[in-house]
Amino acid sequence: MQAGNAWILKPVAEMSTSEFSDWCQLLETRSGMVLTEQRRSFLQVNLTARMRELGVTDYADYYQQVLDGPSAAVEWTNLLDKLTVQETHFFRHQASYDFVADFLRKRIADNNHKKPLSIWSVGCATGEEPWSLAITVAQVLREQGSGQGFAVTATDISHSALKKARAACYSARRLEPLSKELIEHYFVEEQPGFFQVKKNLMQRVCFARLNVLELANAPISSMDVIFCQNLLIYFRRWQRREILNHLAAKLAPGGVLVVGLGEVTGWEHTDLQPVDNEKVLAFTRKG
Repeated sequence: MQAGNAWILKPVAEMSTSEFSDWCQLLETRSGMVLTEQRRSFLQVNLTARMRELGVTDYADYYQQVLDGPSAAVEWTNLLDKLTVQETHFFRHQASYDFVADFLRKRIADNNHKKPLSIWSVGCATGEEPWSLAITVAQVLREQGSGQGFAVTATDISHSALKKARAACYSARRLEPLSKELIEHYFVEEQPGFFQVKKNLMQRVCFARLNVLELANAPISSMDVIFCQNLLIYFRRWQRREILNHLAAKLAPGGVLVVGLGEVTGWEHTDLQPVDNEKVLAFTRKG
């Protein structure tokens, strides 16, 4: 490790148990993010990075800036961008996308379903998930020879992640999970080694900031597919169930909620039926 990097990662000060507790409580109250003792170093490193930018050397002083300082709301947003985990990639769990494709084939074949297909990526991070979903829908429509419309809504709490997602430009390394045929059909090489999602697909995806703790007030409803993976793991068990209950209410009759394997256990909803598929964790809204 170079000396400069060591200095950046070195905490500005040792964090006391009470200070760690205060920060954890603030993060959980405002975002639902739960940090265990094992992630104390993660918190210290990211707080340190922001505090050095501001010239602050005391955790308590910075805490007050975030809590009720003159620019508290702006500072909270900046800090949250540093603390939000944004690691993702295209078609992260292939079986889930295969399931969505099969569901959409049946949905399109239903003569009673004429409205445009509505897909929601919850916790979209830097965009690989919603673009994977958009490609999945577009591919199904192509193979079916269907002119049915569709739209993907993608939400996340991080402004910086949403900025990258909207830009829709990815390195060749990020596109490695995609076949050459998919890359050629849905991307254009803007500069050597970097590929831009084509405009006709970009027009199908809308990005918006949303805190999942505020799902009850989200103006989203009647979704055919809600895709929520690698998000619930950051919340307490009771919060996971509360989030899922809100998502269930946003589904259209016959729509599906797709969750990450192992992210929730023992959850049931009177309006939802578990999907019989050992490769995915999904639920269908009755009716």
